[in-house]
Amino acid sequence: MNSEAIPYECSHRGKRFIHNGHLIIHIKIHTGESLHKCDQFDKAFTRNGNLCRHKKIHTGEKLYQCNKCDKTFSLNGNLIRHLGTHTGKKPYQCNQCDKAFLQNSVLITHIRTHIGEKPYQCNQCDNTFSLNCNLIQHLRTHTWKKSKQCNQCDKTFSLNGYLIRHLRTHTGEKPYQCNQCDKAFSKNNHLIRHQMTHTEEKPYQCNQCDNTFSLNCNLIQHLRTHTWKKSKQCNQCDKTFSLNGNLIRHLGTHTGKKPYQCNQCDKAFLQNSVLITHIRTHIGEKPYQCNQCDNTFSLNCNLIQHLRTHTWKKSKQCNQCDKTFSLNGYLIRHLRTHTGEKPYQCNQCDKAFSKNNHLIRHQMTHTEEKPYQCNKCDKFFSEMIVLKDI
Repeated sequence: MNSEAIPYECSHRGKRFIHNGHLIIHIKIHTGESLHKCDQFDKAFTRNGNLCRHKKIHTGEKLYQCNKCDKTFSLNGNLIRHLGTHTGKKPYQCNQCDKAFLQNSVLITHIRTHIGEKPYQCNQCDNTFSLNCNLIQHLRTHTWKKSKQCNQCDKTFSLNGYLIRHLRTHTGEKPYQCNQCDKAFSKNNHLIRHQMTHTEEKPYQCNQCDNTFSLNCNLIQHLRTHTWKKSKQCNQCDKTFSLNGNLIRHLGTHTGKKPYQCNQCDKAFLQNSVLITHIRTHIGEKPYQCNQCDNTFSLNCNLIQHLRTHTWKKSKQCNQCDKTFSLNGYLIRHLRTHTGEKPYQCNQCDKAFSKNNHLIRHQMTHTEEKPYQCNKCDKFFSEMIVLKDI
């Protein structure tokens, strides 16, 4: 279609539209104007449809039910994506590799990884972006001024909403209440993240493999495993790392330096997080409590794993015996007891194991590492289970 047949042109970027209404909506991207405001929160949207979708977060309304299981969704798009997990059908095929996707938008984003396309250009500088949402976020750095002053400290903010959220750090207010338990949160996104522990929903799918995630930040972190190059090289051996922090931790294995010292015993650690976990063995602290029973845990990951025992159904059936499992991974590990498969091979001897944690436990016999210390005597053990049995 030639330019004369598309009469409405954006004066900022030269983009053209068939309908004047579409041009008006597009201009709001440049001006930052948001006409449709949420009456329960300080968010605003350029389109009424986006506001309607946002409001469902507050009401918890889930009108779209899967006809193959009991799951319900607030958006029809989420239901369509979910149905693909039952059928396994991925209709959108990449023409440059063998990958296929449930959604066309995910395919389009994936194709940009092949061609390096960044079609969204900032009209105020030379930056370009592969996603429009990244461009919109970037444009705000040009126009926003930090004119909102906190009356309790020196911090300033560009939006009133940011100031309101910041003030809660002073007042301790937590206005976002979970409707399935007693927990409350100072930020709405923290509530949404928490509610996924009740529903098991994982709406964020990797466009390069089949992994799905309950949080977008976890998806972003995972995507880096596809693109990161191991450019950080150890100057004492041939190992390379994708992150500088991983390299620093590795260097400690050469130098023997352990900067994080326990103040209750002589143990020292390469990482502060490991020290914090270790200190709990001295004081018996278990700060992570289940909101559905009285169990408490010293590690948040253990609590998350435990929460799943309340909500997950054992729907994965072994085809060789009567056992059922809540996760496909558990079923795969169980099947190895029938097949005898041992995929985890020790790189220092010929032994192989059916479970990765068994391999890790075995490798300690080569290194003589004994990370588990008794808090009543000076003995160390290579396995936690041995320490618990004493």
